[in-house]
Amino acid sequence: MEIILKKDITGLGYKNDLIKVKDGYARNYLIPKGMAIVATTSSKKVLTELKKQQAFKEEKIVKEAETIAQALEGTELKIAVKASSTGKIFGSVNNIIIASAIKEQKNLEIDRKNIVLNEEHIKEVGKHKAKVKLHKEIEVEIDLDVVAE
Repeated sequence: MEIILKKDITGLGYKNDLIKVKDGYARNYLIPKGMAIVATTSSKKVLTELKKQQAFKEEKIVKEAETIAQALEGTELKIAVKASSTGKIFGSVNNIIIASAIKEQKNLEIDRKNIVLNEEHIKEVGKHKAKVKLHKEIEVEIDLDVVAE
């Protein structure tokens, strides 16, 4: 079944994408939750017109994301946390802490949902990496230096 996404859905697509999914997934989950609509001929025409209008806005958003990406390129964030003598952190470092560290050290507002760690949480002192997804095509990898306070 062809559907038009109304929201960004991780692993499936982005808002206003025309995609094919299994009938049951569309009818029982995506459409009732308001995440998608059925792609009829009229809704496809509306979608093409909407995409034309959004192309102009998209350029501005991409340029903004590129400037933020240049500011973050090659960045190493130093995050101080409480840790034991063996290097285990009391608690963990997650994307919320990384977002606040970017705000403090680089003065950039990054949504925590756009920060992806290789592992779910960082639980040890040392060097780690994280990805910041600024746009669907633009993502930057930043280095994290987690040190004990």
